[in-house]
Amino acid sequence: MDEPLFNIPSATYASLSESERFLLEYIHQNIDDIATMSIVTLSERATVSTATIVRLMKKLGYNGYTSFKYRLKQDKKMVDTDDQLGDIDENIKQVIRKNEEEVLKTIQLQSIGQIEDAVQKIHDADKIYIFARGFSEMIAREMTVKLQVMGKTCESHEDPNIIRIKSSKIEKNELAIFISLSGGTSELVEACQNLSIKQVTTITLTTNVNSNLSKLSDMTFLGYKSDHSLFPEYEVRSRLSLNVIARVLLDAYVIRTSN
Repeated sequence: MDEPLFNIPSATYASLSESERFLLEYIHQNIDDIATMSIVTLSERATVSTATIVRLMKKLGYNGYTSFKYRLKQDKKMVDTDDQLGDIDENIKQVIRKNEEEVLKTIQLQSIGQIEDAVQKIHDADKIYIFARGFSEMIAREMTVKLQVMGKTCESHEDPNIIRIKSSKIEKNELAIFISLSGGTSELVEACQNLSIKQVTTITLTTNVNSNLSKLSDMTFLGYKSDHSLFPEYEVRSRLSLNVIARVLLDAYVIRTSN
């Protein structure tokens, strides 16, 4: 099944009740345990009714909770359980597995249909603007260069004032891409609000399904973010999942435009 686990259109997300959104976040945070939980156990632990679970599964595109669990179990087979890292120091092994986890779970969260839609939006746009702040700026620059190489008119911006000004001037036949780990950076949210009012198509890459950017954007690509950080006192969490999404989008664009 190629339907996403969490990537749903903004209109569908807006239709979710408060309890359904809470459940969505709970599943996201406890994805490793869900595959072995019964619907009753999930209901008790997430403090929602079984009816809420069934409704959410339907909105995510599954026949029910059972088919959702089946998808999770199938995806778990992607993980290497043969301990090929047996001779590596345990601490280094944990680092490797943390990165593996972020990549695999991010891939699990993607939807083929949504990728195809985004590729079409990129293809049809007269011009593309990519907005990012902090360490996400490196992903934005890489995407910009690759899109330019492929013949698209594209520019990226990191300065808060420029982001605000540019967002007020983007035309309806253009496209804006936001890259934000938290999805809550104020100038990015403000820019997305401006574009939403002007009915300019927006795409967001983030790891926060409940963020303001996720709610405002026409399309949201969700990455998995590990809770563990080797730099807890600094806001330098891994952007690996956002890198994966950016690469998938651009590779898919190359394939489709080449064909």
